[in-house]
Amino acid sequence: MESPVAWLIGASSGIGAELARRLADAGWQVALTARRAERLEALCQASPAQLSSFPGDVTDPEGLAALAARIEAELGPVELCILNAGDYEPMGLDDFDVSLFRRLMEVNYLGVVHGLAAVMPAMRARGRGQILITASLAGYRGLPRAAPYGATKAALISLAESLQPELAAEGVRLRVINPGFVKTPLTAKNRFEMPFLMTTEQAAEAIMKGLQKDAFEIRFPWRFALMMGLLRLLPNGLYLRIARRMVS
Repeated sequence: MESPVAWLIGASSGIGAELARRLADAGWQVALTARRAERLEALCQASPAQLSSFPGDVTDPEGLAALAARIEAELGPVELCILNAGDYEPMGLDDFDVSLFRRLMEVNYLGVVHGLAAVMPAMRARGRGQILITASLAGYRGLPRAAPYGATKAALISLAESLQPELAAEGVRLRVINPGFVKTPLTAKNRFEMPFLMTTEQAAEAIMKGLQKDAFEIRFPWRFALMMGLLRLLPNGLYLRIARRMVS
């Protein structure tokens, strides 16, 4: 297919912005969605023939559905949708904040649910398409001071695992992206040394390589992914003893 259409939600900064450039360079016609229209417009100037701005908010399900219809009408059928919008705020026990849990769940989890609801009907009707959900290696295990964020990412992994079999039977591929620590404005909020910290360029490159493969999960960097995968297999008692050392 010549100039296939990709819809990248959460494209205004960080991994999303770099991934937009990589997809354009690879020949995709990319529809970019985020709340900050001015950032999308600036990004589109780098490749106006391949990048198009479609501002929107993932917490607005009706708005996303309207955007999906508009993109397909103006650019063509969406063959790839990357649900990448997300928010992050560290939280220790002394700062326990119900509103933070709600905010991150609305953006990180329900934002993806809204994106799925917008893009799945047309893909299912055509019997083809690919959807990628950006979760995190933080969703593998509960990590200290990351309760609001980690819970949303664990939920996304479970969501993708639950929907994948039915979508696959209809010809639609659903996959999950699980990054480790990537240097972005969000991770800049952390006040600890982040192991295996990657640049956005490295993260986007890993995703582009993953797009060429068939695995359900795209995870990186591999050393940190291996470490988190091993922690995922530990008995709860042993893991929680390790986690207590992280806060000592």
